Amino acid sequence: MLRLPTDNPLRRLGRALFLVLCLAAGTPACAAAASPAPLLAFGARIAGDDARTRIIIDFDRKPDFAVHYVANPYRVLIDLPETDFGIKAEELEARGIFSEIRYGTMAAGRSRIVLTATRPVGVVLAEVQEEQGAASYRLVIDTAIVTGEVFQAQMEKQSWQEAAVPAGGEQPAVMLPGGKADGPFVIAVDAGHGGIDNGARGGVTKTEEKHVTLAFARELAAELNRLPGTRAILTRDKDEFLSLSQRVQLARSEGANLLISIHADTLKQKDIRGATIYTISDKASDSLAASLAERENLSDQIAGVAFVDEPAEVADILLDLTRRETQAFSINLAQNVVDKFKDEVLLINNPHRHAGFRVLTAPDVPSILLELGFLSNKDDEQLLVDPAWQKKVAGLIAGAVEQYRTAIVANGG
Repeated sequence: MLRLPTDNPLRRLGRALFLVLCLAAGTPACAAAASPAPLLAFGARIAGDDARTRIIIDFDRKPDFAVHYVANPYRVLIDLPETDFGIKAEELEARGIFSEIRYGTMAAGRSRIVLTATRPVGVVLAEVQEEQGAASYRLVIDTAIVTGEVFQAQMEKQSWQEAAVPAGGEQPAVMLPGGKADGPFVIAVDAGHGGIDNGARGGVTKTEEKHVTLAFARELAAELNRLPGTRAILTRDKDEFLSLSQRVQLARSEGANLLISIHADTLKQKDIRGATIYTISDKASDSLAASLAERENLSDQIAGVAFVDEPAEVADILLDLTRRETQAFSINLAQNVVDKFKDEVLLINNPHRHAGFRVLTAPDVPSILLELGFLSNKDDEQLLVDPAWQKKVAGLIAGAVEQYRTAIVANGG
């Protein structure tokens, strides 16, 4: 990590006295000496998880800055005027999305902060906030993981040269690409589990849940992409681990209008079978829903990902409970799926249930979790691995999505 010596009041006082004496003498060297003093970055904080991370840096004066992206590895560059970094190493220690954070002088009159990410990343918000009385300023950088396509679009959109000095003036907030009113209707299809997290396992075929969900997610995405004006994306398209918060953020980074998370769990009661559709709630509808939510929410721990409560100052960048309006839309979608499944796909009793599934916590994306059936039941298991059955069920879900979308448009949504 690059760091420069910390500035201090005596150094500033000495600089000021030197300028006064120099200007009084009228020597030519005074012109250079009278140039603006470097900015002082005197404090920093970083918080977040592997899906969203916020960085806050305190300055003695208002900083001009520019944001750029570089690939191989994925990096966010924050270019600044000449800056003295009086930041303690532990204040800006890499965490969350970032594997390394470096800062220091780039060239005469220029400094840079380099944020190296583990996955494609985008800046959701970048702004300077004035402290009370303009005693100091804080640079706030909110970042989030994005898909590779979004990162590439950011790279192609930017226009800058490595040797350029950051432009003066206030830097506007930099927002990620998102859904547009006149754009396609985007559905994020989330194949549960993956990578080190195998999920459940079939009793007869020994098929792992992560493979069942990915196969079905691909089929569902194909069916959804056949609908006019619709684009389906996969949160994962291979056998890889994604944390629950990463799944949510990938959907949001694509401006998703819906998220459908696919699962096929196991139960101790092997006679229970049939599909279930879940929406989010802070209280589970029943003991089965509570048990399944608890197990699904342990996915991160299986892979060694810890969920950490953050300070109030950065709580707004983490996942909040779903807004009431979003929850209402989620319930409508769930009911549409139940209606399409009736007489076509076996459902458990009370097929629409709710619990606190963390993968459903996007505050602005209506979301459902679909348990296709139970790998613990031999009859369900036989269907779950049958491509013909997968295609049939995927078509029914696509029909439910089209019905949902039609109703939303008709109501002016």
